[in-house]
Amino acid sequence: MTTDGSSGPPSPGIDTLQKLLRFLDDEIPAAVELRHRLHGVPELGSQEHATIALVEGSLPLQGRSFAGTGRLVSVGDAALDTVWVRAELDALAIRERTGASYAAMGEYMHACGHDVHLAALVALVRAAHRMHDDLPTRLTAVFQPSEERHPSGALALVSDPELAVGVRAAIAAHVHPELPWGAVGIEPGAVNAAADAVHIVIKGVGGHAAYPHQAADPVLALAHLVVGLNGLVGRQVDPTRAATLTVGCVQAGSTENIIPDLAEAKVTFRALDERDQDRLRTAVTRMTTHVADAHGCSAVLTFPKNEPALVNDERTALAARALAADTGFRLAPAWRSCGGDDFAHYRTVCPALMIFVGLRGAPGFEPVPLHQSDFLPPDAAVAAAAKALAVGYIAGISVDPAP
Repeated sequence: MTTDGSSGPPSPGIDTLQKLLRFLDDEIPAAVELRHRLHGVPELGSQEHATIALVEGSLPLQGRSFAGTGRLVSVGDAALDTVWVRAELDALAIRERTGASYAAMGEYMHACGHDVHLAALVALVRAAHRMHDDLPTRLTAVFQPSEERHPSGALALVSDPELAVGVRAAIAAHVHPELPWGAVGIEPGAVNAAADAVHIVIKGVGGHAAYPHQAADPVLALAHLVVGLNGLVGRQVDPTRAATLTVGCVQAGSTENIIPDLAEAKVTFRALDERDQDRLRTAVTRMTTHVADAHGCSAVLTFPKNEPALVNDERTALAARALAADTGFRLAPAWRSCGGDDFAHYRTVCPALMIFVGLRGAPGFEPVPLHQSDFLPPDAAVAAAAKALAVGYIAGISVDPAP
């Protein structure tokens, strides 16, 4: 089948993909068990020591370290170019409420499907290792730390010129509850937004609550700022283009009768068009400075995290769409989001492709959004993600390198 559902010739690489998928089927039961163990040891970015130990213990060969806990594990002829296939090691600082028998139920959890992605990539490595001499291009599994936190594991990888030599393409897959089960989202162009994190500190003059005229209240300034920031997108960005801003954390003071010296907020803002992201960055800085000044306070802004838009390479995306249809996936309706992912950095060194794997309607899956305490993809998602990664890998080798 072609991408529009009509019949057509088989896609390039389909024979290699079918053979890889047959080996992959054998690896899924062990991968599901690995997923359970990974889910039980959630760790924050750059602290994924137990996680990478479980991954390495399940692999048939050793890898090369990067960015602390990260590993690059290559399968195939070392003389050939390679396709990077990435999965994320880290979890989130969310207290789990899934009730799964294999869950840690502590302060951290895999609330974004990274445990599924990791188990899927391990299965793909094991399947590719069984093919080895039949691989037309090396497959390099990228077990990447710190996708959710600063400093970015992706940025650390692409900033090392020695590690990026001979890379034809970078592939990733991400489970998503808004896409239908059995379908994959493979769209060329921007599919995730450029994303900034900003830490705002309003500096005032503390004092007694009974004498506010003798203080400069940073809490009042911050309260006005939070309301103002939430109106920025609607007045700074063309309403036909996607953008969003969220104030996710506000902190100030210690008790009710003391005006504190400081008030803080943590904010994220995103835009699918990077020009809009630049505009928002300027607007957030300007509004923060002026609101603080209007209340007799000052403001300090720091930007600990800045990610470009995740832009799928058109040629690789079209190749993957054809392969997906050939291998039984349905193509999901056109879909993009203001989610952010540091996989966006990979396109600075090679063509990159993110494939979204649908969960909506999967057997046993409760329709829960990403980053919520009861988000729990079903075990069947491991096989679906592994298959999507295999499709992406073959797409990455079927497109000729750009001249």
